Amino acid sequence: MTRGILGKFLMTAALVAGVAAASDKRSNAPLTGADLEARVRHEILMYSNYTLWDDINFRVDNGNVELLGAVNQPYKKSDLQRIVQHIPGVASVTNELKVLPLSMQDDRLRLQVARAIYRDPTLSRYALGAVPSIHIIVDNGKVTLTGAVNSRLEKQVAGMRASSAGLSFGPVVNKLTVDNPSKKS
Repeated sequence: MTRGILGKFLMTAALVAGVAAASDKRSNAPLTGADLEARVRHEILMYSNYTLWDDINFRVDNGNVELLGAVNQPYKKSDLQRIVQHIPGVASVTNELKVLPLSMQDDRLRLQVARAIYRDPTLSRYALGAVPSIHIIVDNGKVTLTGAVNSRLEKQVAGMRASSAGLSFGPVVNKLTVDNPSKKS
């Protein structure tokens, strides 16, 4: 009787192990096209050190991933390359991420611009979430806004708030995109 129970237990364990191995093989299968692009986007967004001070974009072409944009710390560039390289289906990674200069003045300006933008009642909702949708890139005192907002008015308000936040060297470049542009009648 004990041998029968032991046999059933071992048979069940082998079946479970086989199913787990098969599902593991499916999850590691090379991704292509839109699936690969979605996985790269997911991995970038889930990177724990991705902040509103970084602007990370990418292009995927036949398994070749090109990382574009800017990061505010040198280790982020190599981390992101390593993370993307390990995605099944990625053949190569071209890392064109620019490492922004490490500067106390730029850090201070980043904080001033962030406070000015996210304290505005029109834009405060964009501060919610792990990575706010308005990114503030400061490169030697030059401020660029990237990301997305819902309306042209919010884009203008963000640009005005950033311009009035502190001493930058030149005009604020507003590259925010509008997700829901109003339709003209």
